[in-house]
Parts: sequence; structure tokens; C-alpha cells
Amino acid sequence: MDASGPLEDVIAGARRLLVALRAAALAPFLAEWPPPAARSGGGARQAPGSTLPVLRWLSRIGSDTCCVDPALVAALCAAAPLMGWRQTYTREQIGADFLDNYAWSELFGPSSRAGGRLSCGVLLLGPNTFYPRHRHEAEEIYVPLSGTANWQQGDDRWRQRSPGTLIHHLTEEPHAMQTREEPLLAIYLWRSANLSQEARLDRRRAG
Repeated sequence: MDASGPLEDVIAGARRLLVALRAAALAPFLAEWPPPAARSGGGARQAPGSTLPVLRWLSRIGSDTCCVDPALVAALCAAAPLMGWRQTYTREQIGADFLDNYAWSELFGPSSRAGGRLSCGVLLLGPNTFYPRHRHEAEEIYVPLSGTANWQQGDDRWRQRSPGTLIHHLTEEPHAMQTREEPLLAIYLWRSANLSQEARLDRRRAG
């Protein structure tokens, strides 16, 4: 099955939302957004039909009346069976309960022909899920689409972030998330010369 149509709808919708936010922090990310021809063969098409347990929450997300962009959320939920959903960590690192409520999928990035310094994808977390502090060299932006959750950056206090909020993580800045009663669906952007890197759980303690 050719996933390019549904996935291009998702990518186009994500870009429209990001442009509409008119945030200065987004400017260098949007400046490196690749054209459609460069995105073909993207990471989201690597493993269509993924059945990770967390995907059970998509039906609930699809009926969320408080999401920031209903058309984009609907397009994502429709395209989800065609997307390659992945997990960064092992059960030994983070536990089975977390992996049952966690996945991400790349829309374009290092595994597509886009190349460059930008990747875009989506993160999915189930309700009442704690994503421990982690970090990476890539500069990152999140925009939650559905689900209000708590987010922490560096050693700052936890802050509630609702759909449509822009969350900007600098290079190697530790961050964590805690969902509540709602599952979380969020767009992410990574900007780096090394897009094939993975996030690392942060074992450092605040001094």
C-alpha cells in the first residue's frame, strides 16, 4: 500500500500548524523544511502496520474535542496503520509498563531522502505515563496536539502544557513528561547534523 498520500497530508498539516504558531523559535526549523520530492521514502513508511500496545489510545485521541487541530489529528489517526512506530528504549532500561504506553514515528528525517538537519515525527504516550528525564544533542521542539500533560525542562519545576503549546528543548537539555488522565499525541522536530542519534536516559542528579 502506498502511504505517500496520507502521510503527505499529515506532513502538510503539521507544517501549517507550525507556521500558524508564529513562534521565533520555530524559524530555523521551518527554514530547513524539505520539499515533498526530498521526503519520499521517509521513515514513516519503513514498517507499516505496526501494532505496538500504545496505539490502542488513538481511537480516544481521535474523539478528543479539545485537540488543537482536529483535521490534523484525524489525518494522523487515519494514517497511523501505515506508519512505522518505534521505541528507543528496552524493557531493561525503562520497564514494560512504559513500553506499553510509548511509541514514536518519524514522518521525515534521516531514513528518507530529505537528508539535511531536520526530522519531524510524532510522539504517543498513554495516560498516567512518566517519561523519565532524558537528553540528546539535537535541538528539539514539541507541540502537543491532544492531551494536557506535565513537562519539566532542566531542573525547573513541572509545568502543565496544553495542546498548541510550543515546548523548546535546547541541546543536551534534560527534560521529562508526565501524562495524566489523557493520552498525549505531540509533533516533534529535531534539528542537528546527526539526526540518527537516539535519546539517552539522564542518570545525572540535580546538584
